[in-house]
Amino acid sequence: MNLSPQHLQALYQAYCKTHLLWKRADVNNLKQFKTPSDYDSVFLRKLEKRLRLGQLAEQFVFNQLETCESIELLAENIQIQQNKQTLGELDTLLLINNQPVHLEIIYKFYVYDDRLGDLEIEKWIGPNRKDSLIEKLNKLQEKQLPLLYSQDCKSHLKQLELNSYSFEQNVLFKAQLFVPYHNNVEFKLINKECVCGFYINLSQLEILQNHLFYIPSKLDWFLEPHEQVDWLEFSNFRSESNGFLENNQSPLFWMKTEAGELSKGFLVWW
Repeated sequence: MNLSPQHLQALYQAYCKTHLLWKRADVNNLKQFKTPSDYDSVFLRKLEKRLRLGQLAEQFVFNQLETCESIELLAENIQIQQNKQTLGELDTLLLINNQPVHLEIIYKFYVYDDRLGDLEIEKWIGPNRKDSLIEKLNKLQEKQLPLLYSQDCKSHLKQLELNSYSFEQNVLFKAQLFVPYHNNVEFKLINKECVCGFYINLSQLEILQNHLFYIPSKLDWFLEPHEQVDWLEFSNFRSESNGFLENNQSPLFWMKTEAGELSKGFLVWW
């Protein structure tokens, strides 16, 4: 991968600091997994190719899990096929204190749109409006988790000599959440600690004209804003953003106020 060891370590640390999307009660009957605290704080894996953000998040989780004394990784990224057609994938199978667990790993960015649905979990959607929290929860319940019990999966687990285990199913669902700019949002089910910024649309953007901006690469979406970047004046930021907005993409940006305060947000196209 074209990442320095220092850069990769910073991304790993940022991932580890991201909060679980919910903590106490199950959401949609999905049990949230909590990583034991004795994992190694250094990313030790060797990455052979460049990964997308979600794939890199999986590698970060695998690194955490395999460095925990109480956990043994049995398999990871298990593709289930039928007649050479891929039906889906199990993210990882593990033993936690000898308890077999099938774990699905999710890392998402959502913005809060009060116009959506009636329930709290229906109001979170991707910044490009291509996916939503409720869609992901339904997919987990209806497709990804039931895959474990399919005949094709059972056959594959037998080949891996893992068919004797009775797997409990958990999700490790982390997210960064963004709320409307200068708008208080109340929610109870979702973990408020996941809120790490705001979003704003083009019609509102002028109110930020006295600030400085930076548009990080996709993998750097993990990171908290820091000073050591090439900041853009407002006019340059707006110009660079246009390329994203014209393609119905919402860029994530870092912002620096005149007082030096740093924050993180999405400029949404809609």
